[in-house]
Amino acid sequence: MDIALDVVEGQPRATPLSLVTTLEEYRKPLLPSPRRKSADIRLVARHADVYEPCDDSFALVDALLADRANICELQPSVCLEVGCGSGYVVASLALMLSDRRNIRFIATDISKSAVETTRSTLAAHNLHADVLVADLVSGIESSIAGAVDVLVFNPPYVPTADDEVGVGGIASAWAGGDRGRVVIDRMLEVVDSILSSKGWFYLVTVTANNPGEICQIMRRKGFASRIVIQRSTEEESLHVLKFWRDGTNESSDPQSNGPLVSPSGRASFLQRSLSHRLSCLVSFKSV
Repeated sequence: MDIALDVVEGQPRATPLSLVTTLEEYRKPLLPSPRRKSADIRLVARHADVYEPCDDSFALVDALLADRANICELQPSVCLEVGCGSGYVVASLALMLSDRRNIRFIATDISKSAVETTRSTLAAHNLHADVLVADLVSGIESSIAGAVDVLVFNPPYVPTADDEVGVGGIASAWAGGDRGRVVIDRMLEVVDSILSSKGWFYLVTVTANNPGEICQIMRRKGFASRIVIQRSTEEESLHVLKFWRDGTNESSDPQSNGPLVSPSGRASFLQRSLSHRLSCLVSFKSV
């Protein structure tokens, strides 16, 4: 029998290796912890053409975790992630709300490989969502009109030439065209039609995208906004923005952090708030 040595009061004692760890135990597949509130990075599926979880993914999940109590209080019925990639974010959101019943989770991606990867990530966590191949929400927009309570989007935000947008492969996950706004601006056009009256929209942006201008665009559509999380990495300054329809209870939530930007407020106030917050970015390292 294989043994491992354990020292007790200075004397070696033979202990069966099976009591320590066996090769069979080591080879057992990883199982998700029922107490986890975010996806286990070790269980996230991989594909050469699919964007892997990175700083922006972690920032978005951290923003959702920071707002989890409010999301639970919202009692969402439909949660949608657009551009699901590896499935890390939608799996994390489903785990955060695992103690809530009757929630439909939907995820879309323009990449078939990303859809398959997300399905594998969800299966590894014993989770389910409707994962669909779609360009943003094309093909399902009418079926989810006015129904989405939590909308999450980590877009292709890197400034590139416009002809690099949507070329396929891994580049489609990050190529954002002029100012990194081509795909973001397309998404802003459909938010109002798919978000429910109480719905919240979480969006990842970088400084080059001009978050202040994005908030102004949404303000004109009747949405207030705030910064949930802001972080600076070696390559970019990240901001997770949250939008909600003006007049809903989010704006009066005492637990909300970050500057509130009301559609009825002045544009100058919006610019000052965002400029101040974006100038105070803190450094972090992802784990």
